[in-house]
Amino acid sequence: MARAAESAAVQALRNVMQRVQQASDRANRPVSQLQVRVVAVSKTKPVAVLQEVYDAGYRHFGENYVQELIDKAPQLPEDIKWHFIGHLQSNKAKALVTGVPNLYMVEGVDSQKVANHLDRAVSGLGRQPLKVLVQVNTSGEESKSGVEPSECVELAKHVKEECPNLQFSGFMTIGMLDYTSTPENFKTLANCRERVCKELDISVEECELSMGMSGDFELAIEMGSTNVRIGSTIFGAREYPKK
Repeated sequence: MARAAESAAVQALRNVMQRVQQASDRANRPVSQLQVRVVAVSKTKPVAVLQEVYDAGYRHFGENYVQELIDKAPQLPEDIKWHFIGHLQSNKAKALVTGVPNLYMVEGVDSQKVANHLDRAVSGLGRQPLKVLVQVNTSGEESKSGVEPSECVELAKHVKEECPNLQFSGFMTIGMLDYTSTPENFKTLANCRERVCKELDISVEECELSMGMSGDFELAIEMGSTNVRIGSTIFGAREYPKK
């Protein structure tokens, strides 16, 4: 694809990938943890813009709203790997998994109830187990979803042992009100991983850390993130309808 013809979003994604690589290099990560996945979060953005990024070879996209994801997914190629990001209401679990057959991961299981609803929804579809990340509230803000760090092992264990149609794949956190996190937030999530790997006898490679967004993804990678969720840096500011 000729560089001159590239859209702003594609150029921005290339720039992000470069910054991700540089942050990984700085972190001196072990080879097994070198790969950092970038999820292009396309909230409020039109399907045409996502298609441009797809045409440039990109496959991991994320959305924050169930209805928006259900609307967009059928309009785009089936080999996109969709991530649902953030708090999922248990009563929307079925609509999400049936409406998005190519749902790759839910980043934000924050209760046993949500896990159980997702598990039941997936069981009726005859698809591969759905990857899920347990959402942890690392900043202690009441406005944020997620389990307390002290409860992360319990919820991970529930997903792993009681939800056969889900695949426990690690942890995610959203950070502070301005959507940037402090090193302490990231350390807290890494500690959750350490405890869970020990208690459930799983390897670090099987337990992802989804932390870092547009404002703090380089720091997150330096502190062990394997999955960063980038929205505005790729797609520009979000466009909400005028009230």
